[in-house]
Amino acid sequence: MAARVELREISNEEGNRLLRMIRRTSGSIVTWRRAQIVLLAAQRMPPARIAEVVFSDPDTVREVIHNFNRDGFDALYPRYRGGRPRTFTLPQRQQIKRIALAIPTDLGQPFATWSLAKLADQILERLGSTRVAQRQAALRAERPGYRARIRDRLLSGMISFRGTSRASPALSSWCPSGSLPQQGLSDPV
Repeated sequence: MAARVELREISNEEGNRLLRMIRRTSGSIVTWRRAQIVLLAAQRMPPARIAEVVFSDPDTVREVIHNFNRDGFDALYPRYRGGRPRTFTLPQRQQIKRIALAIPTDLGQPFATWSLAKLADQILERLGSTRVAQRQAALRAERPGYRARIRDRLLSGMISFRGTSRASPALSSWCPSGSLPQQGLSDPV
């Protein structure tokens, strides 16, 4: 059985501040829920019952109460952390971006557009890094400017064939309405 946790005595000012936090319609839902837990604990409700009311786990309720007793209102605000450290240094990321935005023929490649596999191979060849994966190349290719350049190159290479465009249906999802070339899109006579 978990140890019994009780909320310390709170002043009227602290109680009013908790009420304002709960009644506020904007802000972090995490802060709102933690303030609700502390306010219910101030009314001497047991952690198991608070967990039922706020649809949470009793251990989470005990942890929030314990943190509030220790840190006060600072415990109610979420502490966001940076997450995993970056895999590439800033100069490496800049070089990857330059490669991804470059036209492959300018880099001596025999093709006009990048595939993810070819881009990853090119980055691996230029940087000499074994940490380059297709996912990293995909992240670079998802940049809005890069997709627009691919779209523009594809559109500039389309030609008319018997009055219809050779554009694939997938290409039309890249193009805003009305941006496909009008040449060759009219109905055959």
